[in-house]
Amino acid sequence: MSDSDSSGSRVIPIVAQAPAENPQVPADDEVMVSLYEAHKKIYPRSVSGLFARWRWVFVWLTQLVFYGLPWLEWGQRQAVLFDLGARRFYIFGLVLYPQDFIYLTGLLVISALSLFLFTAVAGRLWCGYACPQTVYTEIFLWIERKLEGDRSARIRLDEGAWNANKVLRKGGKHLAWLAVALWTGFTFVGYFTPVRELGQEFVQWRLSGWETFWVFFYGFATYGNAGFMREQVCKYMCPYARFQSAMFDKDTLIVSYDTERGEPRGARSRKADPAALKLGACVDCSLCVQVCPTGIDIRKGLQYECIGCGACADVCDTVMDKMGYERGLVRYTTQNAMRNKWTSAETWKHVFRPRVLVYTAILGLVCVAMLVSLALRTPFKVDVVRDRGVLARIVSGGMIENVYRLQIMNATERSQTFHLTASGLPGLKVASEDEVGVEATQSHWVVVRLQMPYEGAAAGTHSIHFDITARDTGTQVHEKSVFLVPR
Repeated sequence: MSDSDSSGSRVIPIVAQAPAENPQVPADDEVMVSLYEAHKKIYPRSVSGLFARWRWVFVWLTQLVFYGLPWLEWGQRQAVLFDLGARRFYIFGLVLYPQDFIYLTGLLVISALSLFLFTAVAGRLWCGYACPQTVYTEIFLWIERKLEGDRSARIRLDEGAWNANKVLRKGGKHLAWLAVALWTGFTFVGYFTPVRELGQEFVQWRLSGWETFWVFFYGFATYGNAGFMREQVCKYMCPYARFQSAMFDKDTLIVSYDTERGEPRGARSRKADPAALKLGACVDCSLCVQVCPTGIDIRKGLQYECIGCGACADVCDTVMDKMGYERGLVRYTTQNAMRNKWTSAETWKHVFRPRVLVYTAILGLVCVAMLVSLALRTPFKVDVVRDRGVLARIVSGGMIENVYRLQIMNATERSQTFHLTASGLPGLKVASEDEVGVEATQSHWVVVRLQMPYEGAAAGTHSIHFDITARDTGTQVHEKSVFLVPR
């Protein structure tokens, strides 16, 4: 029967029988074995330095893009809008339809190749600097530090009794977190509903059911992940931490502790000679552990929890400066460089190895192909559907007639007129209206009747082509179909 100890750890009483040769051990002695340890809250210490500045550069960059894009105007509309109801996606000057799904595939391929490339070069750069979990955790930690103080003050506040000061600080922090989280959820929905209309509906509390759900769902996810779960998302939920080792090798730049230089570690005064004390450069201050957002000790080597943020390198350099030692006890380097004592030039030479060059070449080719495809993209699309409700028939004048339904999608932001023709069989012509007008960014279904002389082809199905030409630009689209000649 299982039980729990006071710390919340799950424990199981195990009955140990005393061996016959040792009668001093009491029989049926119970030994409590913990199966897991209760989660301990991590209080990351604030840190300054090169990598900390880079993290904040990416915080500002990513959030300016995320929060700012929905408010940009392009002509008379929102610059970036994914209108799911109308099945149209606006990205600045591009108007995409579901038929343009291939571009999403290309974007996913580019993202995957970029991840492979960055990981092969320098490990978990995405996790440490640009991942939404890292970015929002950094924002929420900044709010927490401003309202509750740095690491030691936050620990004292949590361990202290509840009073007016604690209620004020905790309450203010959670209100600020909720404000950021709800604004994040509102912005997210603003990519799918025009954000200005959404703002008016939100103020007047006239949001639709799905809009309300997603604003609060995404806001709750941000509040919970960045405010409470934090490193647990990276350690237990994110799959990237589990398969990152498959993309690492001994020439991958990772945050590393120089064991040869740092050990044996130990405290000493600034004036002490470490050689005389037979100590390494590490003063065992544990600041590298205190600043780590996932709570690991980098001195134990590479661990899957490490997100490669470089906070430990920043704080260690600060300590080295104070002690008058050379920087770089904790630094970005490779396992081969550490073992072979390579110079910086030698290290970078091995970083740009064939694997990285292949990733770079493939990524470049895919990006160029994507850009060329977008540049040469036809500004309208056509879907041809043979009307199965109307069979091939003989009409007046001894003509055979087939009926089709064409969907013409105008992917430009101006009205266009299209001319319809057909080819592939002798005497084939369009018997219905051959001019179709389609408004800007709209799609239009039109019924098209094709006719040909009765003796023009043998009985059976014959391949034909619809030729749709834009009057303004002369751009032409060819779509295949079949023409049925009855027996």
